[in-house]
Order: sequence, then structure tokens, then C-alpha cells
Amino acid sequence: MVDVSRDGSVVRITMNRAAKRNALSAEHLTELLDAFREVRTSDAAGIVLAAEGPVFSAGHDFADVHARDEEGVRLLLELCTVLMKTIQSAPQVVIARVQGLATAAGCQLVASCDLAVAADTAGFSLPGGKAGWFCHTPAVPVARSIGRKRLMELVLTGDVIDAATAVEWGLINRAVPLDELDAATDDLLARATRGSRASKAIGKRTVYAQLDRPEIDGYEIALSVMAETSQSPSAKEGRASFLEKRPPVWPD
Repeated sequence: MVDVSRDGSVVRITMNRAAKRNALSAEHLTELLDAFREVRTSDAAGIVLAAEGPVFSAGHDFADVHARDEEGVRLLLELCTVLMKTIQSAPQVVIARVQGLATAAGCQLVASCDLAVAADTAGFSLPGGKAGWFCHTPAVPVARSIGRKRLMELVLTGDVIDAATAVEWGLINRAVPLDELDAATDDLLARATRGSRASKAIGKRTVYAQLDRPEIDGYEIALSVMAETSQSPSAKEGRASFLEKRPPVWPD
């Protein structure tokens, strides 16, 4: 149900459960987690998270959820949370290629990726607000992508926002015609994976570490890491190539 392929330095992880709207059952979450864990230890520079079918992901598989007691649901949500954290902690740049509707935990997947490009016909929602099970965990990464009032509109109304609105709100980076989706995804990922891979991996980790802290704490974290990495081989090569007016030769 998860296809993994590699083209050069980019690995593509594709949800292939179209008949179930790529719903996130425990089995499907485990397959995704295993795929990300394997790729994160490789020398790949970027990861594309994609999906087959008309829906990117409908979120949690309600058949799976409904068969569980509270402890079983807790374990399912913990598995989902581990996947989201694994995506953000991967040293590679992770970009979501969103071809269709992303709802609830599917929207959470998009928000957990570093970057996201969507077809202009795609939609995004946290539908629990108009149903019986509120989107508590999906709201966590979405809240860190969009403003408070916009988040509350999403979680309270449960309405779908279109791709243009998702760009305006900061949930995704680009919205393009479906036939341009692959090219736009590849272009953004190529630009986001330039430079030293080692430096970028540390940079990504540090940005997430300071992102939601008070500014003074953010500076403390960033200053310490930036001073330390100033002596790394990649940083020295970057400065040397600039001063010597030559293309850099990255040691990693």
C-alpha cells in the first residue's frame, strides 16, 4: 500500500490505498513510518510524499478506529504522532505533493512536511468540528502553519478550504494546475536541496527546535548551533568558495 522509488537523490514515497481514500489505518501508518525510517538513514537529499487516486488522504481509517477501545485508539494516535515527528526530524527535505483532498490526519500529514505543493483543485479540511470527533491531533501541526483565527475557522467549521486559500493562509507553498504539479514539486524540491546536505539537516532540526518558543529562547538555540556549525567542513568550504570566487565543492 506504500510504494517507494528513487530517482537520483530524491526518494518518492507514495500512498497507494486509493480505494480507501488513502485512509490512515494502523497498517498504513506503519508502512509509511517504516518507509520514512529507511529513507532517513540513506544518502537521499529529498523526499516526496505523494498519493494515488483522487484523494491525498482522508485521515484516520474510521473502520480501524471504531473497532478499538480507548487504549487502542491512544496507541493508534501515538503511532500517527511518531510518523509526523519522524517526517519533521528526517535530515532530508520532505515535500508533500498534494493531488487531491487532504482531510483531518491527511491535512496533518501535509502540515508536517517541510514544504507542500498542491493541485489548484485540491482541498484541505479539519472536519471534526462539524462531526462528533474533534480534530485535536491534526490541529497541532496545522496550528504551527497558519494563524490562530484561521486555525479556529478550520477546526470549528470543519469546512474545506481550496488550494488558493491554503496558500494564502500558509498551509502550503504553491497551488498549480494538476498537469503542472510534478514539475512544480520537482522545481521547489530541487531549489530546497541545494547546498550542503549536512548543513541543511542541522538547519532543519534547529528551525523546528526554536520555531514555537519565545524569541529570546529561539535566539539562544540558534546562536549556539550557528556558532558551533561555523567550524564545520561545509561552512568553511562555503566561505572559502565565496572568498575565492569559485563554485563550492561540498564535503558531504
